[in-house]
Parts: sequence; C-alpha cells; structure tokens
Amino acid sequence: MLRAGAGTGPAGASGSSWTSSSAWKHVLWNGGRSMKGHMNVYHIWHVNTLQCRLQKCHANSCSRFVVTLCLQCLTKNISRYVADIKPLPPNIKDKLIKLMSMQGRITDSNISEVLHPAVETLDLRDCDISDNALLQLCNCKQLKKINLNSCKENRLAITSEGVRALALSCPYLREASFKRCCNVSDNGVLALALNCHLLQIVNLGSCAGITDASLRALGQNCRFLHSVDFSSTQVTDNGVIALVSGMCSKNLKEIHMERCVTLTDVAVEAVLTCCPEIYILLFHGCPLITDRSREALEQLVGPNKIKQVTWTVY
Repeated sequence: MLRAGAGTGPAGASGSSWTSSSAWKHVLWNGGRSMKGHMNVYHIWHVNTLQCRLQKCHANSCSRFVVTLCLQCLTKNISRYVADIKPLPPNIKDKLIKLMSMQGRITDSNISEVLHPAVETLDLRDCDISDNALLQLCNCKQLKKINLNSCKENRLAITSEGVRALALSCPYLREASFKRCCNVSDNGVLALALNCHLLQIVNLGSCAGITDASLRALGQNCRFLHSVDFSSTQVTDNGVIALVSGMCSKNLKEIHMERCVTLTDVAVEAVLTCCPEIYILLFHGCPLITDRSREALEQLVGPNKIKQVTWTVY
C-alpha cells in the first residue's frame, strides 16, 4: 500500500529526507503521468505531501508495477540523480542494482552510490567497470556472488589488483566468475583462495595468465569448491592433479578444461580417479588427449553417472 502522510519514511530510512529527494519526486511524477487509468495513485503521490511506504509495495500487483515503473524512470536519468540514490533503503536498492545491471548502467563512478552493506549478488557482465569498481566493495562484507564474465570480448580493465581487493573485502564469496578477464593472473586467484574459503564456483575461462599455481591454491584452500572452469588457460597436468587431490576432491562435480593445449590423458585420469562426484567433464580442444581417456571413462565411471562429457578426437 502506498500512502501519503507527514514525517514517516519507508522502513530502513529515517525521517522524510529520502522521500523528499528531487530524484524520487521526479520518478514519481513521471511514473504517475504514464499510468493511464491510475489517477488515484497519481493523486496520492502529489509532490508536497509525498511519503512512501515502499516496504509494503509487494502487497499487490499494482504497487509492484508502480515501483518498477519508478525505478525504470530513475535509471533513465541516473546521471542526473546519482547523488540521491544513496539514501534509498536496501530492498529498493537491490531492485535498482538488478535493473541497472541488466541495462549495463553500473559504472566506476556510480557503483558506490548504488551499493549497500547487505548486498549479496552483483551481476556486472554487461557493465563497463574496472578495478576501481572492485576497490569500492570494501563495505560489502555479505557479498556472496559476483559475475564479471565478458560474453563477447576480452575485459581488460579487471586485473589481479581488483580481484585481490574483492577477496579482502568479501570473505563470504561463494561464486566468482571472471571469464575473459584476460588480465587476471595467479596473484588474484591466490588472494581469492586464501581469503574466500567458502568458494563453491569459480570461472577463470580464457584468463590466459592462469597457471598451475591457481589450481594448486584452490585445491589447498577451498574445501567447498564444486565447479571450476579453467578452459583456455596455461594449466598443465600438474595443476589439475594438485586441484583434484586437494581438499575439494570429494566435492568437485563440474570441471571445464577445454582448449588447454598442454593437458594430456594424465589430467583426465586424475579427475576420474580423485573426484567421485564428477558428472560434468569438458576437455574438448585439448590436442594431446587421446583415445586412452575414452577408455578411462568407460573403466572408471559407472553407467549413467556422467551427465555431460566432451572431447575432441585427433
């Protein structure tokens, strides 16, 4: 329910400073103006008497629509009102973060205004950010998932310096994805492994600087790791052996090691021998892997256990 009144703000905000901000007045005007057939809501939101109980906006579909509409208007004028975002309550900020992420509107210059200490997920795949953005996560201790994958081209502005800052700020990370962040190297992964012991999913695909040292660090420190992607990296059989013989061996379920040109059948056999829960194993595009790996699959893996396996016959 949206109500008008004096002196009360949404749960999570104090006083009336938040609802009287120019940013929120703007989006309420525009939101109301575009809602044909909802003039009663428009009337309630008249600027001078506005106080919004947004914590109760989930009460009905109309309220949810209005909030979404307002946030959409805000994102379209984000550069004008970026300073007014900071006082928004966490539940509204979470919606704003999701919307801005989908539109690629989170940047180094506005991320500090959008974030709040309780944020748990950041999907920045489509956002143009650099290490500077990661350096601003120092108060996000509860962050559990961050996605910095680049789907189209290499992301150059994320380096090991930013990953190290992320690791030191966010010790409860469960999922960290850096696909095609080609300037992330072993130093960044080492910081993650040493500081984020709860990691479960790590994607280092196409991070060309990754070597055996990264896999060794993950194997020695991340007991709960169950999915790892190190495709198109410099890892060798020794790195794979170090990973799958480490403390995560009994939890590993999914390994992507395709297009690693130095891997041999030894790496495949190590995975199949040490990881009893493995059910996705991708190693296509590895020219040194032979038919011997197919035989190992038949001998070491029971029927119907592997859900997905790919390799290239040379």
